[in-house]
Amino acid sequence: MSQSGKFAGQCAVVTGGTRGIGRAIAKALLAEGASVWATYQGNDAAAEALMAECAAHDGRLKTAKFPVGDYAACERFWNELESAAAGGVQILVNNAGIRRDQIVGMMTEREWSEVLQTNLAGSFHMSKFAVLSMMRRRYGRIVMVTSPAGAHGFQGQANYSASKAGQIGLMRSLAREVGKRKITVNCVSPGFIETELIADLPEEVRKEHLSMVPVGRFGSADEVAWAVLMLCSREASYVHGTTLEVTGGI
Repeated sequence: MSQSGKFAGQCAVVTGGTRGIGRAIAKALLAEGASVWATYQGNDAAAEALMAECAAHDGRLKTAKFPVGDYAACERFWNELESAAAGGVQILVNNAGIRRDQIVGMMTEREWSEVLQTNLAGSFHMSKFAVLSMMRRRYGRIVMVTSPAGAHGFQGQANYSASKAGQIGLMRSLAREVGKRKITVNCVSPGFIETELIADLPEEVRKEHLSMVPVGRFGSADEVAWAVLMLCSREASYVHGTTLEVTGGI
């Protein structure tokens, strides 16, 4: 398959890029010509399946296994990437995220800290090194995959909601810092999307969530990927410091 499309010649990093929304984003970027590094923390089978599925893309997909919540691991990844990608990295999608649901009164310190470390600290770690790379070339696109939970809060998800609210604050501050370097920073906020992240919800909870969606259905990962690619395009150069909701009207 020849390298052509809107993102031909660009290099993208998608965290949590081998499953769910991240997988859809990685595949969409590949289809538009980008070279993609999909990072993941532990599911080797999902990474191998994605590599097999995308074998036709001329070797433009690579995977990297490390926890984004580990600062040193992120630094090693970016140092290696700088050597491997001669033209640098143009796109970072901070998609990696986990849930450890529990009401606050019963939530353990570990359940709190694990979610904040992956979802929020991981976004900081990856964004820091991306910015250092992008600033040297005076171009870049950074997208954080946040959640309506960050704005509204959901019962039993204080840790997740706090991490997603933190991503929005991180995005707003970073946008002010790098805008003059032709680097845009935005968030995409997916609502209830049919992925593994909500697959384990009890049926009564799923019905309750569905009743909140004006369009009457859950979204697809491909619909979120479309929004991310729009924000990553060169044409979106004046879309900066904002959150695009993909929620079906929640």
